[in-house]
Amino acid sequence: MRIGSSIFLIALGAILAFAVQAQVSFVDITLVGYILMVVGVIGLIASLILAAPRRQARVSESRSVVDPNTGETITRRESRDTGL
Repeated sequence: MRIGSSIFLIALGAILAFAVQAQVSFVDITLVGYILMVVGVIGLIASLILAAPRRQARVSESRSVVDPNTGETITRRESRDTGL
């Protein structure tokens, strides 16, 4: 569930809970509205948590090799950011 669908569920639930005065014999429309609002709020919180920026780690590597022609040690350093 994304942010837009969560907001839609909250709005639909609010309409059913507060604005609709219809009587249905086997369903309580007000209760259905409250349930939709709660599901929408839970979905909105979950969407915001999942959309939050992740912690990134910096990885550094160092490699050393000896050049066979000159006998000189060559060191290569590389660093990069990783994320989920």
